[in-house]
Amino acid sequence: MILTEKPTVDFSAIVEEELAAAPFIDIHTHLFQPALGTLGLWGIDELITYHYLEAELFRSSSITPEKYFALSKGEKADAIWRALFVENTPVSEAARGVIAVLDAFGLPTGDLTEARQFFAAQKLDQHVDQVLKMSGVSEVVMTNDPLDPAEAPFWQAGIEPDRRFHPVLRLDRILNKWDWQGMAAQGYSVDAHGAGKSIDEARRFLANWTLRMKPVYMAVSLPDTFRFPEDSLRGKLIEHAVLPVCREFDLPLSLMIGVRYLVNPRLKLAGDAVGIADLRSLERLCADFPDNRYLVSVLARENQHELCVYARKFANLMPFGCWWFLNNPSIVEEMTRERLEMLGTSFVPQHSDARVLEQVIYKWRNTRRTIAPILARSYELLAQDGRVATREEIRRDIERLFRGNYQRWVKH
Repeated sequence: MILTEKPTVDFSAIVEEELAAAPFIDIHTHLFQPALGTLGLWGIDELITYHYLEAELFRSSSITPEKYFALSKGEKADAIWRALFVENTPVSEAARGVIAVLDAFGLPTGDLTEARQFFAAQKLDQHVDQVLKMSGVSEVVMTNDPLDPAEAPFWQAGIEPDRRFHPVLRLDRILNKWDWQGMAAQGYSVDAHGAGKSIDEARRFLANWTLRMKPVYMAVSLPDTFRFPEDSLRGKLIEHAVLPVCREFDLPLSLMIGVRYLVNPRLKLAGDAVGIADLRSLERLCADFPDNRYLVSVLARENQHELCVYARKFANLMPFGCWWFLNNPSIVEEMTRERLEMLGTSFVPQHSDARVLEQVIYKWRNTRRTIAPILARSYELLAQDGRVATREEIRRDIERLFRGNYQRWVKH
C-alpha cells in the first residue's frame, strides 16, 4: 500500500474570502422597490417593531397585545427597545440583528436618538444601493400581491422596472382566502363559491397579471393541512388555473408549506405557528405535473429530510432557504449539512425573508458566518477522501448555490 500525504489547504480562509466576494441574489423577501411607495419598510423603528421582536416583547414585558397595538410606531419601538435591549440583553437572533445593523452604520447601540436622526436623513434610492452593497446582495426578489388594494394600483398605473428588484406574483389571497370580491372589482366574473366561470376567470386574471407584472415566479404560503390533489376550490384553482398559467409563461411555482395561521390572533402578524406537513402532496404535484417547476421551502424542521429525498427523486423540485422559525444558526447548520450531503450543490441554501430593508445586512452576514464552516468542512472531508477542491471550484460552487441555481430555475 502506498500512502501519500494529502496537501494542506486552508479551506476556511478560502471559503470565507469567496463568500465575502460573491454577490448573492436574495430569492424571497417582503421588500419593495422605491416606486411602490410606502409599501416598503425601512429605518430603525421598523427594524425594532419587526414581528419577531413583537413576539419576544410579550414574553419579556407586562404590556398586553391590545395596549401595544394601540401605540404609535415610535411608541411601539420604544417599548420593545426598553424591554429587549435595555432591561434584557439582546441575545436572540432577531435582537442581535438590530444591534448588527446599528453597528454596520457606525451608530450607537445603546440609544435610539442618533439612529432615528440618521435614518430620517437618508434618501431612499441611494440608501437602497448602500444597504445592498453592505449586505453583499446584487438583487432581491419581492412579494407582490395583485389583490392588495394598496399595491395593485401602482401596477395598474404602470411602474418602471428596477434592476435591483424582481417581482413575484403572490397567490395567497386567491388560493387561501378566495378573494373573489377583489377579483370582481377588477372586472372578472367570479362568485363567492368559485362556481360557473370562476376558475377560467381566475386563470385569465393570473395571465393578465403575469403580462402586467412580469414576475420571476408565482408564490404561495400554505398551511400544514395542505393536500393535493383535493376536491376543494384551492385544489381546483391550483390544477386548472395556477399550474396552466405557470406552464404557459414558463414560470416556477414557489410553495412555502407548513404555516399554522394565527394560533394566537392577539399577536396579529406575530401570531402564526408551525405544523408538520404531509409532503405526499408535493410528490403528486411533481409527478403529475412534470412540466412545472417548483421552488419549495417547508417550515417544520421535521419535514426537511423528506424534502431532500423528494428533491433527489424529482428534477423539477428545487429546495430553497431556511424559512422563518428555521432561520437560526443551529438549525441552518443542520439543514445545510443535510442538503449538501444529499443534494450536492443543487439547492438554494438561503433567502432573507426580510420585511425591513436593513434586515438584509444582518441576515446575509449571519448566513455567510453560519455557512462558511459548513462548506469548509465539506471540502476538508473531500480532501481527506482524495480530491482537493481548487479555489476556482469553490468559487463556482458558491456562485451556483447563491446565484446560478435560482437563475437557472427562473430562466433569468
